[in-house]
Amino acid sequence: MNLPNQLTMARIVAVPFFVGAYMKQMFLAAFAIFILASITDMLDGKIARKYNLVTNFGKIMDPLADKILVYAAFCLMVENHMIPSYMLIVILAREFLVSGIRTVAAGGGTVIAAAMSGKIKTVLQMIAVPLLLMIKIPQLSGFYEPIYYAAYGFLWASFVMTIISGIEYAYNSREVFLS
Repeated sequence: MNLPNQLTMARIVAVPFFVGAYMKQMFLAAFAIFILASITDMLDGKIARKYNLVTNFGKIMDPLADKILVYAAFCLMVENHMIPSYMLIVILAREFLVSGIRTVAAGGGTVIAAAMSGKIKTVLQMIAVPLLLMIKIPQLSGFYEPIYYAAYGFLWASFVMTIISGIEYAYNSREVFLS
């Protein structure tokens, strides 16, 4: 297994540690784990492209690892009343929609590439989560208000991009359903 794929797998392995830290209300540790896992996301793609180490495994597992990490955080945050449950429902519905579209397209021999709006959505989510975690870190209580507004600003921006990217995938894939 090459280095980019190892970094992707490290992100998946980090999820239970993130969840454990969060559930024990060790928000600083959860924050650190999430940041480190997010850094592996930036590194794996850059290394794979720079050194021609792009693999089919990486193409599938990299976005899956992102989803596992971010949606684990969102599920915990819904449970903790940090984000509204309808946001998680819409976000997950979009993922099922896009996965369904890709599956149908692949069955017909068409590969649907990731759209820029989907990549922007993921970046916004990966910024929103650590900001939301920062709200819970007591050592940062003096900065609560600016962190709060930044966190929810990025959360809402990611939510809007979730909807836009879902519509974009559906619209751009309409031929798949019409054939």
